[in-house]
Amino acid sequence: MRKLLVFIFLLSSQIIFSQDNYEIQVYGAETQPKRSTIFELHSNYTFSGEKNVVDGVRPSHHALHETVEITQGITDNFEIGFYLFTNYTSPYGYQFVGTHIRPRIAAPEKWKLPVGLSLSAEIGYQRAEYSPDTWSLEIRPIIDKDWGKFYISFNPTLGVSLKGVNQNTAPSFEPNVKTSYAFFKNASLGIEYYGSMGPINGFDKLAQQNHAIFIVYDLLNNKDWELNMGPGFGLTDATDKFVFKILAGRKIVWHKKTAR
Repeated sequence: MRKLLVFIFLLSSQIIFSQDNYEIQVYGAETQPKRSTIFELHSNYTFSGEKNVVDGVRPSHHALHETVEITQGITDNFEIGFYLFTNYTSPYGYQFVGTHIRPRIAAPEKWKLPVGLSLSAEIGYQRAEYSPDTWSLEIRPIIDKDWGKFYISFNPTLGVSLKGVNQNTAPSFEPNVKTSYAFFKNASLGIEYYGSMGPINGFDKLAQQNHAIFIVYDLLNNKDWELNMGPGFGLTDATDKFVFKILAGRKIVWHKKTAR
């Protein structure tokens, strides 16, 4: 398993995929526990965004993005997630956008690493009206660490367009970072950063890069529910200027039937 994880990390240097606004989340390294499922709804609304059609993609201004994510724990350190993306924007109405599947593996606890470490691979389809790349693959290394009430996670995301406008371009670098502090017994406040810098063989000009900061609230110490929410602010001309997101999740543990 150690060799498999190292191999996938080396592979990640060759690929990239953009998160867009359907799944605004910095992942933690821990995988979903075995025989348990989490049902999540990612919702966000773009109050101020792109107003023009770009590369055939419909505007994000006043768009409501809703994504259903279902993640099943398979083993103690392996999970599989499934996504269903939807979009509502006037005058196009409520539309199906696409689906993805995401296996993820974490470093076992017996390795006794000083940080949490896992790796996800996400592949899927999205309609050309909502993404310049209709088939894409994402590799997301995840590194995180707790220091008492302080938490940090780094997702140096890489990926590639399998089919679409960017399929012949070099890999691009899209780092995500989260820092938070548990100011309250069961809640934390934090900052999330999302970036998209362009091809690794020559980053885009700063004005063409995507950089956004979200100020977030997280529910802590709840075995049944997950909540992450807050406003986001674009820092460059190419980034949506103001987005508000809510991620709500319900956790379910499936117990084995006992023999009678």
